[in-house]
Amino acid sequence: MEKKSVVSRQRLKRRARRMARRVLPFVASLFLATPLAAPIARTQAATPKTTARMPVAPVVATVLTKEAQFDQRMETLYRELNLAEQGLRYDVFEKAVTGYLNLENAGKLNNDKQLLTVVDFSLPSTQKRLWVLDLGAKQVKFHTLVAHGHNSGENMATNFSNKNESNMSSLGFYVTKGEYNGKHGRSLKLQGVDEGYNTNALMRAVVMHGADYVSEDFIKQYGRLGRSLGCPALPMDQKDAIIEAVNGGTCLFLNGPDTQYSSKYLNEDVAMSKLLDDAQMI
Repeated sequence: MEKKSVVSRQRLKRRARRMARRVLPFVASLFLATPLAAPIARTQAATPKTTARMPVAPVVATVLTKEAQFDQRMETLYRELNLAEQGLRYDVFEKAVTGYLNLENAGKLNNDKQLLTVVDFSLPSTQKRLWVLDLGAKQVKFHTLVAHGHNSGENMATNFSNKNESNMSSLGFYVTKGEYNGKHGRSLKLQGVDEGYNTNALMRAVVMHGADYVSEDFIKQYGRLGRSLGCPALPMDQKDAIIEAVNGGTCLFLNGPDTQYSSKYLNEDVAMSKLLDDAQMI
């Protein structure tokens, strides 16, 4: 039998939790409404007995409340950011925030910034598929075009690689590093943190930079954006502002149509604990 990916297991886990939240409250209500035993004699009633059954319903309620709060906060943030209207699917948003919370819990992000950049390479290059989210202020700071790697595909990105000189985009979670001036001008280094998917990003010089081929005019002329050597290239008129905002230890997530992608940073239990313990977020 084919081994399920981490993402698939997490998806099944979420479905099971949602089903449990629907069914278990009803079961708990039946438990509370049902006598623990048949009527007993007065001589027996006078004898105190302990039972381990009484705490069951409160424990169930506590677990359900924690999971329900997590889902509710995620869904509330998604609505507050107005992301459905801006084309960011909830499942992509949920993965991105889960990874953000895991990275924050691991101490890999800048505590002074609550920025999450999401790129969805499952969308065509002709659509705006990059979002910079301010999770603290609950605002979308940027929503714009972004290019994928030359060998990842034409208008649609379908192939991804972590190999040097592949000229493909690399999926997964990144942490932004420092700026530098290179052949594309102002650029931003990216450190890939997903082993096997993007950890060669620094060595490959996969960076965030501006490019003339990332524009509506280019789309009108060629029917798609131009393509990079694997970098998430930005429009020239926005690249400075975006790099200025997200540099220095913020989270970047590149999503794509790869069903085999998995990450240790998609741990929902860690994300749940971090989110519910963080009073500043959501």
